[in-house]
Amino acid sequence: MRRKSFPRDILNRLKWEEGLSLKDAEIVILHRGAPNDRQRIMGKDVILIGHMFFDTPDASIPFHRVLEIWHRGSKLFDREDLRKTKE
Repeated sequence: MRRKSFPRDILNRLKWEEGLSLKDAEIVILHRGAPNDRQRIMGKDVILIGHMFFDTPDASIPFHRVLEIWHRGSKLFDREDLRKTKE
């Protein structure tokens, strides 16, 4: 799978592209108050991928809070890497 820059694009590819599975993804988000201000969300818990947010049974999470996306042990998105390429 080739990398894309935006979390929404990556999550949609995992959900819809044959041979991939959103269920195998882990999404690390910025969550103030959690240990190290990070929380892991399993792809199987994503119930909707919207335009600006994705939904889980517990919350709507804006894409700007996504720090990393992992799929089957490979990192597909890292906000820090994205920031470095813009500098």
